Amino acid sequence: MSKIVKLNKGFDIRLVGKASKEIANFASAQTFAIKPTDFIGLQRPKVLVNEGDTVKAGTPILVDKALDQVIYASPVSGEIVEIKRGDRRKLLEIKILADKTVIHENFGKIDLSQNRDSLAAKLASTGVWPNIIQRPFGIVANPADTPKAIFISAFDTHPLAPDYGFTLQGEEKYLQAGIDALAKLTPGKVHLNVDGSKPVDAIFSGVKNAQINQFSGPHPAGNVGIQIHHLDPINKGDLVWTVSPAGVVQIGKAVLEGVYDTSKIIAVTGSELTKAAYVKTFVGANVSTFVKGNLNSGHVRVISGNVLTGEKINLEGFLGFYHNQITVIPEGDYYEFLGWAKPTASKLSYHRALGLLSFLTPKKEFVLDSNCRGEERAFVQTGVFESVTPMDILPVYLLKAIMAEDFDEMEELGIYEIVEEDLALCEFVDVSKHPVQELVRKGIELIQYS
Repeated sequence: MSKIVKLNKGFDIRLVGKASKEIANFASAQTFAIKPTDFIGLQRPKVLVNEGDTVKAGTPILVDKALDQVIYASPVSGEIVEIKRGDRRKLLEIKILADKTVIHENFGKIDLSQNRDSLAAKLASTGVWPNIIQRPFGIVANPADTPKAIFISAFDTHPLAPDYGFTLQGEEKYLQAGIDALAKLTPGKVHLNVDGSKPVDAIFSGVKNAQINQFSGPHPAGNVGIQIHHLDPINKGDLVWTVSPAGVVQIGKAVLEGVYDTSKIIAVTGSELTKAAYVKTFVGANVSTFVKGNLNSGHVRVISGNVLTGEKINLEGFLGFYHNQITVIPEGDYYEFLGWAKPTASKLSYHRALGLLSFLTPKKEFVLDSNCRGEERAFVQTGVFESVTPMDILPVYLLKAIMAEDFDEMEELGIYEIVEEDLALCEFVDVSKHPVQELVRKGIELIQYS
């Protein structure tokens, strides 16, 4: 039976620069990259190609020696032009110069009547498997594991997030095929969670083989971790899997067409863009074609993803594997005397003492930069973390337990239920300026590898 969940805790960050619902005629990206750093938990990457090799979309280019049944495939066809490494030869990027027309490896259509283990092995060999993320820990799932349920969040409440009802138009049959495949991988339910504050988008309303649940409320209502907490919480020893809607479509294309097709529509957003719109591209696209020549100013921060959880990249950087938007905001590398203490109508703040005037205009959109307006200081307990976290956990005490490396306390306080994005809003409202998301990942790794 479907559930309706209304959340009151949270905070919507309203920014200027939302993408207009049109597919912009930007130039097509010419280079693409797979970044091992996108895949949390990828421990021992092994490169399967060399510079100068020719690949197709779906050609294996990378595996994790610790989980070698899962392949990481080329998102496009073309030539491997650079294998970029950093300190101690850490693998950073595998760059591909794309063909004008993408050619796919053909794996053959996938028979969903085969047994569960055979289906998982087949999906793992096609390149689509990294879309399936395991909770706890937020890592690429192991095909040999069996989750108690699978969760898909069909809406995103992050700042300037894309509208999946728009980006997935015309993909109905692939979405359904992907859900049918996922349903074979778990003895439990596939939960499709939609935005309950508006009519259900047509692409999701007719879905079968999944339980459709409605969530409404401020951000982070769209976070799949928040949804799991209210539907089927994770306890020690539990495993659940999560997949994004775009990932489900990729799986559906592998099932119906036998190809690894990473084409997607992403949102190009932010206050510093001349034109904020949607664009059709592929996973790992070079963002310069969407950003250069589309800027209001030159001193900007380009983010693959959203402003809360995204990755800072340069103008020649690449779209992250799991990201469905690019955000461009002003760079905040300046000093403002007493900037944290001056009430103003031009700044958005969760704290009324600092942002009282912003509360008088609840629908106003703001131009915010990356300036933190302060440095890390003593951990002040204000109760504000709990007011923006719609979960039955105590974020401050959990973070302190992580700092103290107290394993028992971390487990008791809910470390298995969260990943970085679930407490990202705490980082935004934190007057103590702590790197909350870094602390969360530190705690997860302490538990994971203990």
